[in-house]
Amino acid sequence: MAQPSSSASVLTGLLAERDAPVEDLAADAALVAGACHAMAARFHGGGKLIVFGTGPRATDAQHVSVEFVHPVIVGKRALPALSLTADVATLTGIADHEGLDEVFALQLGLLADPGDIALGISADGRCASVRRGLEEAHRLGLLTVALTGGDGGALAVSPAVAHALVARSGDPRVVKEVHVTTYHILWELTHVFLEQPGLLGPAVVS
Repeated sequence: MAQPSSSASVLTGLLAERDAPVEDLAADAALVAGACHAMAARFHGGGKLIVFGTGPRATDAQHVSVEFVHPVIVGKRALPALSLTADVATLTGIADHEGLDEVFALQLGLLADPGDIALGISADGRCASVRRGLEEAHRLGLLTVALTGGDGGALAVSPAVAHALVARSGDPRVVKEVHVTTYHILWELTHVFLEQPGLLGPAVVS
């Protein structure tokens, strides 16, 4: 049986693994705020949020969507959002006929409007279907935001991504935890900007 002192040492090490990625997120405050401001401007103009990712990131996409549509904090404004991962029939049908890489891009081509926001989530920035979805969103004129991990991968350097927010860890569990924190901040700060519509006019929004 592990001794309490050794268990505490293990716990300290596990917590320390999370310190640097969270500190990096804090250091990227200006980048996060910029993404939130741009998202708020799109919502202010009547746009909606479209979220997507694969595997565990598919459930993140649904988590993000429901929090915007049905805020857990009483009094916060509900905002239009949808997840492209929730319809198994559509996903598998597109994958069967067009290939897995196209499952998000094809849906965006049919469902998105130029004033919308596309948020793609990838643990390492190398998910081909998320990359294709963001490329299609960019082509259609959507605001594109990526949550990625590790070194950011292809998404962090893609010209199709306007805002890349990176959880700098090679551990997918830590990346997941930082992503949850990040999209909660995106939700909260987007609402802060929407509560001050004077910050969202043409003279302010680039």
